[in-house]
Amino acid sequence: MTRPTPLIAGNWKMNGSGAALAEARAVADGLAGVTARVAICPPAVLVSRAADALAGGPVEVGGQDIHPKASGAHTGDISAEMLVDAGATLVILGHSERRADHGETDADVAEKVRAALRAGLEPIVCVGETLAQREAGDALKVVTGQVRASLPPELADAAFSVAYEPVWAIGTGLTPTTPQIEDVHHAIRTTLTHMFGPAGEKAPILYGGSVKPSNAAEILNAAEVGGALVGGASLKAEDFLGIIRAV
Repeated sequence: MTRPTPLIAGNWKMNGSGAALAEARAVADGLAGVTARVAICPPAVLVSRAADALAGGPVEVGGQDIHPKASGAHTGDISAEMLVDAGATLVILGHSERRADHGETDADVAEKVRAALRAGLEPIVCVGETLAQREAGDALKVVTGQVRASLPPELADAAFSVAYEPVWAIGTGLTPTTPQIEDVHHAIRTTLTHMFGPAGEKAPILYGGSVKPSNAAEILNAAEVGGALVGGASLKAEDFLGIIRAV
């Protein structure tokens, strides 16, 4: 099977202001010779400005969440259609922080995936286990269960990716061993292929969880790792480019 084109996506989370767009432009300026797709997902208030700043260049712009409905009385939320109108082409859905802080269920995530597809956004669907679940020996069961319940059948005809983010590694500096990463990514690939056939075979499976320039090459060269979902290290162009160049 041909390896999917790698995707390196930066998740700025609730960080950044207009001044941070200079870092995004520096990333775009440093991508000569890079074959991976590169995306930056800033806070919603910066999506339109990021899209303008990066227009015509190699960096795609994504959002960090959407409401499942296209419009309505949902104060503080944004729809997939609004993200598209702002210039986004991708969206992160089901991030562990959304699941934990906002009580999002697999069913909620699946509904948002459908909304993304409705508007033409490419979803990056996040899955991952907690430390307690891993220590109990349930990591593969938890992650594959999230894949089955969070990814709706409509993805068989769409471009998408899955991001595996062990919850216990996000922002902690801890990283699973390469064999642990490969075991989970292999289980995800098997599940995706069973669910979606060819679309499941070619969807990139990203790794997310304390990815930094010093460990990027080892992680990105692991079997079935098709890119990375990068948090804090994506806020500085030098660090983010160090990860991107490790592909």
